[in-house]
Parts: sequence; structure tokens; C-alpha cells
Amino acid sequence: ARSTSLNAFTAADLPGALAPMGFFDPLGFAEKADEATLKRYREAEVTHGRVAMLAVIGFLVGEAVEGSSFL
Repeated sequence: ARSTSLNAFTAADLPGALAPMGFFDPLGFAEKADEATLKRYREAEVTHGRVAMLAVIGFLVGEAVEGSSFL
């Protein structure tokens, strides 16, 4: 049931929408967003994930260097 228009864009067309879950958008941000906005959301999500991973690495290295047992 895809549109035959060449300019048709749906969030399900983005990479990462896999079975059985499909496109996961529980808060409905993608309903009113166009293609550029969805790509910006995706880029922001990846960037925040990378920053969070670096923060965890920094926390663990800090614990190892300091020697205190906060964990």
C-alpha cells in the first residue's frame, strides 16, 4: 500500500525499521515531521547516544584511576 508518488516519504522508509517492531515512535513525533526533520531527529539521537557512551567510559576510567569504589 505504498504511494506511487516519487516524492512520497514515510518514516518506515528510514533505515532501522525492522520486523517485528517496525518503525518505533511511541510519542508520535514522526506524524507531523517532514523528511528533513526526521533526518535531523535521527542525527540528534545518534549524537546523544555517542555522548552518553563517552560519558560512561569517562565515568569508568575515572573510577579506575581514582581507585575509590563508588560503583
